[in-house]
Amino acid sequence: MNQIQIIVNNGAGTGKAFQVWNETQKLLRRYKVNYTAYATRYRGHATRLAEKISTMEGKAQVYLIVVGGDGTINEVLNGIRDFDRVRLGVIPTGSGNDFCRNLKLPGTPEESLRQILVCIRRDRQGKELLRIDLGQVSWEGCKKPRIFGISAGVGLDALVCKKALDSRLKRVLNRLHLGKLTYLALTVQSLFTMETANGKVITEHGGYILPKMIFAASMNLPAEGGGVPMAPEASPKDGLLSLSSASGIAKWRTFFLLPLLVAAKQEGIKGFNIRDEKNFRMVLDKPMVLHADGEYCGDVKRAEFCCLEKKLQLLHKDNMIK
Repeated sequence: MNQIQIIVNNGAGTGKAFQVWNETQKLLRRYKVNYTAYATRYRGHATRLAEKISTMEGKAQVYLIVVGGDGTINEVLNGIRDFDRVRLGVIPTGSGNDFCRNLKLPGTPEESLRQILVCIRRDRQGKELLRIDLGQVSWEGCKKPRIFGISAGVGLDALVCKKALDSRLKRVLNRLHLGKLTYLALTVQSLFTMETANGKVITEHGGYILPKMIFAASMNLPAEGGGVPMAPEASPKDGLLSLSSASGIAKWRTFFLLPLLVAAKQEGIKGFNIRDEKNFRMVLDKPMVLHADGEYCGDVKRAEFCCLEKKLQLLHKDNMIK
């Protein structure tokens, strides 16, 4: 078996991250797994580590495990240089874990590692692994496009993600194991203070207007922000992104409709739209915050989104119905 490469973020989420890594190390020793571990030391370090690991000498498969949360996974995705060589496994430690939750991946280190090792054996036998789509977003002034596994978007959800990155409230709630409440509190606060923008979406089939847009989220997976189902039917296996948007709605009315969004009951409500596209561009009349998997990209007026079909090979079982 090829040596397994592991990128560890001990600071992902809460003190749980340290405990998960300790448990994972014990399991690796029990199963007599040959591995090399790299601990992240600063924001963006996982990207550099993934770049180094994915360009190792030789042509053999690269088995890469991420022990971390959604932010660490996103950094790793943006560091991988050869997706044909890399097979990715995840042992979740973060507070949101939207990537793993959406894909119905195991929640414990033991279950995760067992599944990863089974998939490695299957891969060595020449059996096909689960492949999923990824998304990619670019914007004016960006040095390189940003890959995302969960979602990317502009407006309210992006603004909340930006605030959550350095939120004192999030740190406090994480310690109380109430991290999900961070996004709810910041959403309510941001909704009534943010500026809306008029947007235009341009696709290969034409275009449409989003007046007084509150948010537009390009979803590769159904839910973001700790499990909010922005596009309940989104699938990472259909070669499409689901653009979920809210526009032309008064803020006070949006506030009262948020419970329906959280309950995945937004279909048919005037102003809420979900459309599936492989590629599309968005043009705004004023800058709005842009995020990719919760990571701040910038304040932009133009952005392009595209689906990278079957880009990522996962060391996990296919537990999704779609």
